[in-house]
Amino acid sequence: MSQILSNKAETGVQGLDDVLSGGFTRRHVFLLEGSPGTGKTTIALQFLLEGAKLGERCLYISLSESDEELRDCAQSHGMEIGDGIEIFELVPPESLLDADQQQSLLYSSDLELGETTKLIFEAFERVKPQRVVIDSLSEIRLLAQSSLRYRRQILALKHFFSRSDATVLLLDDMTSENFDKTVHSVVHGVVHLEQLAPDYGSERRRLRVIKYRGQSFRGGYHDFVIKTGGVAVFPRLRAIEHKTGFERITLSSGLPEFDGLLGGGIERGSSTLLIGPAGTGKSLFALQFVNAAAQRGEKTAIFIFDEELGLLFARTKAMGIDLEKLRDDGFIHIEQLDAAELSPGEFAQRVRDRVATYEAKTVIIDSINGYQAAMPEENALILHMHELLQYLNRQGVNTFLTVAQHGLVGDMKSPVDVTYLADSVILLRYFEAFGKVRRAVSVIKKRTGPHEDTIREFRISHVGLTLGEPLSGFQGVLRGVPSLVGERQPLLPLTDEDGDHS
Repeated sequence: MSQILSNKAETGVQGLDDVLSGGFTRRHVFLLEGSPGTGKTTIALQFLLEGAKLGERCLYISLSESDEELRDCAQSHGMEIGDGIEIFELVPPESLLDADQQQSLLYSSDLELGETTKLIFEAFERVKPQRVVIDSLSEIRLLAQSSLRYRRQILALKHFFSRSDATVLLLDDMTSENFDKTVHSVVHGVVHLEQLAPDYGSERRRLRVIKYRGQSFRGGYHDFVIKTGGVAVFPRLRAIEHKTGFERITLSSGLPEFDGLLGGGIERGSSTLLIGPAGTGKSLFALQFVNAAAQRGEKTAIFIFDEELGLLFARTKAMGIDLEKLRDDGFIHIEQLDAAELSPGEFAQRVRDRVATYEAKTVIIDSINGYQAAMPEENALILHMHELLQYLNRQGVNTFLTVAQHGLVGDMKSPVDVTYLADSVILLRYFEAFGKVRRAVSVIKKRTGPHEDTIREFRISHVGLTLGEPLSGFQGVLRGVPSLVGERQPLLPLTDEDGDHS
């Protein structure tokens, strides 16, 4: 039994209705264009299946694919084309396959175009559908042979459908040598699909709404994937749409000396950047807040780009943080991500899902170096990070980011400068003193309040992190080449039992 229908025809595609502000406006004609392989047929099938689920009559008019091919495509996604959807296979007459017939003038393009249009109208009158897909316009463009006749044909189709209650989706594979944008000016809305091939990794797909008459929509490019089950779109994140209220309290790291360095701790709803060369302990400092959050009964989402999970579990367990147990107890959700297979939009959506459904109050991204690999260019990384951090801050989530700098001592450079985005910046350094390689930590920025301006030595051992007193007698620690300017002060003892677990 049909349901009461809204003014919008929902697409059935995850995330696409959000981009379209609810779906396609009913009783209008829309264009879905993109080169072969961008997912047009899959989206069209999801559009019709959503209509059938609502009790609407649906019609798929195919000028290029057979009934069997369409059903195989649907089946590959676990979809079943049922009684509510009729496939009308409009194929050229068998005479076109005859080589002798092709050379004659008996079957002109004019006759074929007129016959094609007539068959489309007859199928529509017979089924009287509420949702229609015509696949594809490139066949009609070839039959029309000229821009003028093609435009007249599209206008005829539009005027015919406008007299009905049907919502029509025209597909165009853009394979014509002289691509004609005539349809753009005729239809009510245009959705453009793209497939990109990076130098390394799998293909990336994105879409953009070029036009939508009388309707606001989410502009810009939106990443999407084709997976088993259909197309999933990841709407571009706009942090300004996601403001919530929460109490801004100061949260402890669980280490009194570290809290002292931070001026008491980290404020809820703030972002913290941990920056330093490889192996200095950036991840461990971030995980210190994970442990503290679990003790408060809060959940954490951890996204790992650079390290294998088994190694991370073993390494942190040796330092007193049992991530595997925290995961099994439900306190953390941890994902290992492949930057070569992940688009920025999909990553942002994963983070949002963990905050919305898992109710994570702490998010760790380790590291920005790996995240950057998923970006087409550095400028895009900055924009994505800005929106993501703003969104997380407005949800009252504490975010910790790590960045590995190039080099180990002396002058070091970061692959990308995101220090101005973070509310707090914690700098980690190696330094040499009295024939030993040691580590130092300092807080060089904190927007949310005062902090120590000192440099403290720290040690990583089987008991985790240990921070010492401020290094007041040294100069040049942050450069990695300190010199003693005061009286010799005691440093943290290094024993064989402690070992090095960085």
